[in-house]
Amino acid sequence: MRVLIVHERYRHRGGEDVVVESEAALLARHGVGTDLLLADNADIEGGGSLGLALAALWSRRGYDSTRAAIARFRPDIVHVHNSFPLLSAAVFDAARSMAVPVVQTLHNYRLLCPNALLLRDGAPCEACVGQTFKWPGVRHGCYRGSRAATAAVAGYAVSQRLVGVHRHGVAVYHALTPFAAGLFARGGIPAGRIAVRPPLLDYPAHGGGVPRAGALFVGRLSPEKGLDPLLSAWRGVEVQLDIIGDGPDMDRLRGVAPPQVRFLGQQPAIVVAQAMARAALLVFPSLCYENFPLVVAEAMAAGVPVLCADGGAAADVLADAGDPRLFARPGDVEDWRRKASALLSDPGALAAFGARGRESWERRLAPDAAFAAALALYRRALAGGPLRSVL
Repeated sequence: MRVLIVHERYRHRGGEDVVVESEAALLARHGVGTDLLLADNADIEGGGSLGLALAALWSRRGYDSTRAAIARFRPDIVHVHNSFPLLSAAVFDAARSMAVPVVQTLHNYRLLCPNALLLRDGAPCEACVGQTFKWPGVRHGCYRGSRAATAAVAGYAVSQRLVGVHRHGVAVYHALTPFAAGLFARGGIPAGRIAVRPPLLDYPAHGGGVPRAGALFVGRLSPEKGLDPLLSAWRGVEVQLDIIGDGPDMDRLRGVAPPQVRFLGQQPAIVVAQAMARAALLVFPSLCYENFPLVVAEAMAAGVPVLCADGGAAADVLADAGDPRLFARPGDVEDWRRKASALLSDPGALAAFGARGRESWERRLAPDAAFAAALALYRRALAGGPLRSVL
């Protein structure tokens, strides 16, 4: 089997870029022929809202480069991860013109929401779900605080409908969790063409025999990640919290954090792995739904229990490794204080939750299990038959 992977990289490297690199490497390791068609959305710098609108609606560059890559590599499948905005919906048109079936991974909620987060004013928002044009998002300026830019981004979802992507441009929509699959079905993607499988990730086992202590947060320091209520909660938790990551809120958060919180900044993957090996608990306080939080999966692989914000996709990642004691209400300072304190004062429960998470990772998310699911999804796209979710 030969798979052409199409992805437009982000200006600031994020989880989608990590997944694309990991999937390409693991597919190749399992003998799948792979080639990558990459673009870089840093190229839109200075284009303004009009340039963004024109790029997102339909791109000659996206169409021509996709056709050229197909002609050169002759893939069985075109797997699109991100085509916003420079490659645009034209990549689907190009693949259809050359009779190559497409799998599209739904990494974020861009087709449902202009800001891709389903979040407004610090709370989940589904006002645009199911609407062909995202008027509520435009009214509130949900993308970069600009109505013009939001209208441009909303045009991307419209353009997918105009070129017939939902009807016949994509053989299989790849959702990362059942939670996300349900939202996309409500948003108008045919449920019969949505399949659920985890991303292909390879996190080594680590932490065995290393004494564990303290709590850990790993992620971007931005409003949707829920750090403000977490830090308020931590004023009543007598345990050190290490924060790894960077972002626009770094300086402000440093100014309001209690003394038992350390900010370690952005760190390479090996340092994150070492921190996971030492942590007794990972905290994931996101205010938004998320899609497939990679840090939760990495913690499971490391045998670290995770205290998660309830109500989003993280529960699907934890699945049978979850427990009511491992979920707190998003933004609820007292609930986070109570749950974190209870867990960190019970080493036996932490060890049991960590072991359960590691076992669930091995059975559901580790490379061999996830590759079998990926191969089944590709084969179903080629055959055009019914789909089965595996997460």
